Order: sequence, then C-alpha cells, then structure tokens
Amino acid sequence: MQRITPCLWFDTQAEEAAKLYVSLFDDAEVTEVRYLEGTPSGDHVALVSFRLEGQSFTAINGGPQFPFTEAVSFSVSCPDQAEVDRLWNALTADGGEEGQCGWLKDRFGLSWQIIPDRMGELLSDPNPERAQRAMAAMLKMQKIEVGVLEAAASGA
Repeated sequence: MQRITPCLWFDTQAEEAAKLYVSLFDDAEVTEVRYLEGTPSGDHVALVSFRLEGQSFTAINGGPQFPFTEAVSFSVSCPDQAEVDRLWNALTADGGEEGQCGWLKDRFGLSWQIIPDRMGELLSDPNPERAQRAMAAMLKMQKIEVGVLEAAASGA
C-alpha cells in the first residue's frame, strides 16, 4: 500500500482530468469515483482516485479557490521523441499551454515536464563543451527536440 498519495484540487473537472491522465499511460486506471451526497441530481463527483504507472492519486472537486501553479508539476521521463511528442500533443490539446524547457500546462492548469531520457545524457556529457551546447539549445526550446539537442551537442 502506498503511504503518501498526492491530492489534486480541481474546480469541477476532477473526473474529466483523471480520465485524460489515465488515457495517456499504459499502466493506469480510475480506481474509484465518489459522489457528493445530498446533491439534487446525486451525480456531483466529489473525489476520484486513479493510478498512473503504479502511483496513486486523488483528485477532488473543491471549487475555484486554489488553482494550480508551477510550484507543483509532474515530470515524465520519456524513452524517445515519439513519446515526448505524443504526451506533449495530448496535454497541450484543448486549451493547454506550452512553456519553456519541456514544461507545459494541461487544459486544467496542471504543470507537467515532458523530458526525453536523452536530454539528461546530453546535459551531463563528460565533455563540458558538448553539455553546454546542449544546454544552450534546450533553453531556447518549448517542447524538447532530441535531434536538435544532439546536433547542438555535436557542434552542428
């Protein structure tokens, strides 16, 4: 059993967000939906529990008082450019916002870092000049492009 579970505060979109997030990962599922008792229609979602890649999350519909900020983000390691592109496109769709250096906000305002594994390798290259060129290229990007980083590291 997981001892610590991140809880995400949404205005009214907890179930919609959980369904989107679950659709993006192979090892993912919505595990519970709880409804607010005493509502006229009886169908107001209060809490959604879901799991992504073995990590449990709770999402609540708590109202507009506490919007997301970049102070909390989810960092996703991606094995290749195709995975970066897939997640980037899905999370920025329908009102999401691109940020700098692999950061984005999804349509619910939650911040994500979509990071290719290769970026870490290039930025920690034992040759400091290669690493610096890769870093300079990365700082100019929104979505991380592995090919551009590799070309920059090589001096191309």
